[in-house]
Parts: sequence; C-alpha cells; structure tokens
Amino acid sequence: MTYTAPPAFTTRPDLVGTFGMTASTHWLATASAQAVLERGGNAFDAAVAGAFVLHVVEPHLNGPGGDLTAVFATADAPDSPTVLMGQGPAPAGATVEHYRAEGLDLVPGSGALAAAVPGAVDAWLLLLRDHGTWELGDVLAYAIGYARDGHPITARVTETIGAVSDLFTEHWPTSADRWLVDGRPPAPGDLVANPAYAAVLEGLVAAGENPTVTGRGGAAPVSEDAPTGREDRIEAARTEWAEGLVARSIDEFVRRPHRHSSGTDHAGVIRASDLAAFRAGFEPAATVEFRGHTVAKTGAWGQGPALLQVLALLDPMPDELLDPSTADGAHTIIEAQKLAMADREAYYGDRDVPLEALLSSEYADARRALIGPRASLELRPGDLVTGARPLAALRTDDEASGAVAGVGEPTVGSFAETPVDDDPVAAASAEPAVDATGATRGDTCHIDVVDRWGNIVSATPSGGWLQSSPTIPAIGFCLGSRLQMAWLDEGTASTLEPGRRPRTTLTPTLVSRDGRPVVALGSPGGDQQDQWQLLYLLRTIVGGYTPQQAIDAPALHTTAFPGSFWPRTWTPGGVVVEDRLGDEVIADLESRGHRVTRAGDWSLGRLSSVTRDPATGVLSAAANPRGAQAYAAGR
Repeated sequence: MTYTAPPAFTTRPDLVGTFGMTASTHWLATASAQAVLERGGNAFDAAVAGAFVLHVVEPHLNGPGGDLTAVFATADAPDSPTVLMGQGPAPAGATVEHYRAEGLDLVPGSGALAAAVPGAVDAWLLLLRDHGTWELGDVLAYAIGYARDGHPITARVTETIGAVSDLFTEHWPTSADRWLVDGRPPAPGDLVANPAYAAVLEGLVAAGENPTVTGRGGAAPVSEDAPTGREDRIEAARTEWAEGLVARSIDEFVRRPHRHSSGTDHAGVIRASDLAAFRAGFEPAATVEFRGHTVAKTGAWGQGPALLQVLALLDPMPDELLDPSTADGAHTIIEAQKLAMADREAYYGDRDVPLEALLSSEYADARRALIGPRASLELRPGDLVTGARPLAALRTDDEASGAVAGVGEPTVGSFAETPVDDDPVAAASAEPAVDATGATRGDTCHIDVVDRWGNIVSATPSGGWLQSSPTIPAIGFCLGSRLQMAWLDEGTASTLEPGRRPRTTLTPTLVSRDGRPVVALGSPGGDQQDQWQLLYLLRTIVGGYTPQQAIDAPALHTTAFPGSFWPRTWTPGGVVVEDRLGDEVIADLESRGHRVTRAGDWSLGRLSSVTRDPATGVLSAAANPRGAQAYAAGR
C-alpha cells in the first residue's frame, strides 16, 4: 500500500515568491499585512497590522477583549522558536465558590462571568515593541481606517448577529445598539463602522505621542519622562490599555447583572485591577521531532502539546497508516488523537504539567500499544507517576440539556442548516456554531506572515467575539469567554482559579528543519485546530503534498473527548468527516465502531500557511477555500 497521491487539481495555486507572504482568514487582513511588507515593514509589523484589522472585519470570531497565542522565529535567531503568550488569567474574583454561589455548575459560555483578562492587545503591542520596526500609529492606521470609516460586512457576520438578535434586543441592549439597524442585522455588504473602537486605538497611539497619566484619578498632562523612542511609545500605549479608558470602562460596565448562556443573570467579576496586573510575555516553545522536522507549540497551558503527543505516537508507524485518505490511516489517526486528547483532560492546565514525560518516546511507545482494530468508546488518559488529576464529571451530547444539546463540536453545528454541494467555494459550515444564548463553538481567526529576511510568525487571535458578552459602549467591544474552558469541579488540571490561565484551544504551529523555520501554520476551530493541522503535517511531510493540496484535501476529526466549550459534552466514538473522504472509507470507519457524522464536502477547517525554503529563500503561501473568505497574498 502507498500513500494516496496528491490531487492534480487545487482550488487555488500555491503562491510562490521571494519578497514576502501573508495568509489569513480574511482578505482585508491579508491585504493590510501585505501592504506593510510592501512598505518595508517586517513580518511582525505586518502581522500586528493584520491582526488589528481582524478585530474589525471578523468581529464574530475575535475582538480586542479576547486573547491570542503565536509561535514565531526571527531572522537573527532562527533556531529558537518562541511563543507569544497573550492568554489572560482568571480575574481575582473568579473563584469556584463564587460561581457555585451563583447557582452554576459550569462556567457559562457567554456573559461576563466567562471573561478572562483580555490579553490579545497587550500581546500584539509587545510583539511590535520587541520585534517590529514600525511606529504604532502606522501599524494601527489600517484598523483605525476600517473602524472609523467602515468596511463591507460579510454574510457570516450578519448571520451571527441574526442568530443572537433576540438576545440583543431582550437582554443586551448595548449590543443591539451596536449591531442592529432598525432592529435587524445589517445586510451583507453594508458599510459597518466602529467609531468607539477607532477612538480606543487612536488613544493608544496618543498615549505615546502625547502621554498622560490616565489612572484612577483621571487624565493629567505629563511633561517629564515622556517616551522618547519607539519602544517607549509602544510601552506607553500598553500602560494606557491596562490602566486607562478600557480598564475603567470594563470595570464599570460588568458590575451590572446581565443575561448569561445559563439563562440566568449575573454581574461580572473582572475589575480594572485585573487588567493592570496583566502583561503578555514570551516563552520557549514546546517541541518534538517528527520525520526530520521540529514542530513547535505552546506549553501545556494550551492544547498545543496534544499535537506533539500525536506526532510522537505516529512517527515510527508505516507511512500508509499516516494517510488520512484511507480507512486504515484515518482510523489510526483518530485513535491516536483520542489518546492525546484524553491526556489533555487529565494533565493540561496552567499548573505543573509532566510535559517531558508526556512527550517522551517511552510514553509514546506505551500509548501506541493501545491503538487497536476497533474504535475505542472510552476516555483513556495515561497513568503517569505524577501529575494526573481527577477528570471532571463528564456528559455526553445525549445527556446534555438546553438549546445546544447535541450540536456537536466546533464548525460542525451549522452544517445541517447550510446547503452544501460540490462547489469548493460554497459557503459551508466553516464558521462557528452560535447558539441563541450567545454560546459559541468554533471560533477564532488566524494569520501567518513570512518576510524576505526570514522572520516568520503563526498567530491565532480569538475571543471577545460580538456574541460573547454585551458590548461596552464606551469602547465599542465586549469581553471574551475563555473562562468557559475552566472546570468548576475541584482538583482537575484546569479547575477555575484566580490568576491562572484557562486552558486555551488556541494553538498555532511553527515547523523547522535543520534549525531553520520552514512552515508557519494554523487554523480556527476550537478543539479541532490541531486535528486539522495534523492532517496538513502528515500530508506535506509524509505524503509529499504541497501546502494548498494539503489544505484542500478532505478533512476529518474526532469528537470523542470533552469539549472545551460550554456545555462541555463529548461523543464517545465520535468522528466528523467531509463526504469527499468517500463512501467506502466512511463505511469502513463505521464498521470499526466509529460514530460518524457527515459534514458535507467542503466544511471542516480554515487552515492557512506560509513557508520558506532556507536554501533558496523561496517563499510560499496557501489559504483555505472553505467559506470563500480566507486569502493568501505575496510575491
């Protein structure tokens, strides 16, 4: 048996060049980032510019009140993959006792009680300060322009607004004022502006150019110690974000009770002091070796090492068992994913995690022996000597109650309502499943940039989407809902605790060969992000596919583990596949005991990537055709 041959046809070409490449989940972000490269900026300047545009043009998938992780390498230190940590922690008032006293057994999926400290903006500013070259005002000009003057809103955003319009009108009047026009969602293509957010961004720029003290006592001009360099000006903007208008507005607004996805009203617990206490940072990446490549991810406060565990499991196996397009390969990959995700539940969190043991070859050998000929219907975390914590009380989809029972995992929930045909650019279920309560599964944006000097970055910003909590009028955006990924069960690896980061699903990837970065890769999709990225890695590294061929190829993932999103259910034996995998393969998987859900032909994943060949300097970029929104550009 040989690996399935790459398809002769791709929906888009693999872009190639030598100057610079960008790929993201929205063409306006891609174009903005590429414009920065064209004007002499580096990959970090470009990524930050594109990311702030994503706040404006994909507000249903991310926002300034959300979070971000990135993995990058610089031209000066190509052999040191680094994580940009923009995941804020639980606020000081976010205790299990408080949430239980509010009558909750899960952190809600929407509403201010689900909000971690916003981390994305500070992280982007940190990246720009330390690795960019441009002034903040020049980088933010693109996002300010779209927020101030408007941009044509996409159909996906209006559909999301429509899904929660009753929530807005009945319970979140500030969101109704922000997003509804005469009580209805805007029409696709309407120009939509956000002047309040434009003013926030302009305030960040002004903090460096004309600094003021904006803390608890109001604003007063400063004449001494004014920022004199680019880095100082950006640092002043970071202080303004953490201690100025944004922090004060959040503190004041969340004290008023409002409707949460639980169907009950609660006040938030996040305070201005929580924002003032947080700063983003840099961390070494976690890595494994796979078939001559080094794959870099976040630490185990995110789900990224689960991909590394799967690669360690699969590395010594025959190539034909690493082929997602065959029944044997799909079965093997699915079963390996289940084992890694079970370990995610038992071990991962913002605590002491035995990551070295989890990524060891000895542990991988022991776990590999558990992959049998039939689908496992159990959650089977490993039994390491130290580090395991009790699992939370688990519920299957069938056992869940409420409006979202049984909707499935991210990006799958809407496929039954969305026409799907053989058109690869047809709108399918590549966007999130949004419940009428605002609870969202399948979120997020992504951006990859590589420049001619060899700087490369993969970033996944998320959270703070328009349906996650009520809009705060003074700043034009809302808070995120990342705390829903923390359990209220005591003693688990990711139990809610003040000051600790919730275990994020955000998981960009950087791949190196011989100490040089060669691929920046990522995808939206909640719990499925690494599963779809795994298919890309297997098809490109083992199968010889080009990036675009790998992105276009039929996708699949498993749902046989507890979801990170409210209501935290799972599907024993669950597998979701694109129909293009083929009836024969799908029937074979079902015969092995997999509980298969067909998701249409073009529905799973929103992968994008950029690459660089260190030997020649040739760059490439590729983007996802599903949903007809992601774009790559470059030359």
